[in-house]
Amino acid sequence: MRLGGGIEKQYNNPDEWVSLAKELRYSAVLCPIDSHSDSATRKAYLQAAKKADLLIGETGVWKNTLSINDSERKAAMNYAKEQLALADEMGANCCVNIIGSRNPQNWDGFCAENYSSDFYSLAVDSIQEIIDAVKPMHTFYTIEPMPWLVPDSPEQYLKLIKDVDRKEFAVHLDFVNMINCPERYCKSTEFIQHCFDLLGPYIKSIHGKDVLMEQAYTTLIHETMPGKGSLDYKKILAMVEKLGQNIPLFVEHLPDFETYRCAANYVRNQAEQAGIVVKG
Repeated sequence: MRLGGGIEKQYNNPDEWVSLAKELRYSAVLCPIDSHSDSATRKAYLQAAKKADLLIGETGVWKNTLSINDSERKAAMNYAKEQLALADEMGANCCVNIIGSRNPQNWDGFCAENYSSDFYSLAVDSIQEIIDAVKPMHTFYTIEPMPWLVPDSPEQYLKLIKDVDRKEFAVHLDFVNMINCPERYCKSTEFIQHCFDLLGPYIKSIHGKDVLMEQAYTTLIHETMPGKGSLDYKKILAMVEKLGQNIPLFVEHLPDFETYRCAANYVRNQAEQAGIVVKG
């Protein structure tokens, strides 16, 4: 399997970028540039990744394509199309965003309107528009699940796939984001297996984190780094391995280079204990 994550260390050119990724023993990487980069820069980073056998797993959008502010929504839609085109050019596994939100204060915030039928219809239309504008040949557009946004369950993700009805739409799996209630937390291995069972054929990239629930009122569930929570990573990595060697797992949301090294080493150690070979 391939493992990657953030870097959180300055680099100035493709060689420095590759050197840092190799120091972390990554075999998969996040796209190091965005759609504002010129063609020479894109080509240089792509060639460096290929030479170093680094799989570009995903480009990110991270903009609110369903913003209640029309100018913000238009800009986000344009950027999503540009990032999907970049992902296609770079041969990334996927381009990933969240579904969006109608929360006026937080681009990824919860609100009642996010559960309305009109919101869902707009989400489907927006995903279709992004895909149809680009018509990617080598990548997929994906939505990262969120605890309080569509899709927050594997069943809901399958419904979204059916309703979007585009072969270029696939799955970015973040199982931790969907562990949003006590039952899923207490039965985390079974829930994560359920995610892989339902969504496996569509998965293009995976986020690897951990989760910890407090014995406190009311329900408090925290994201944490792999190994600092309750998840059984040996069993999770066996699920990842079955998807094939080119579906990467990325550790994320960590503050610095050394913490990424620590998280990646933990995941690699768990894989080795489970008899799974990690490239890099």
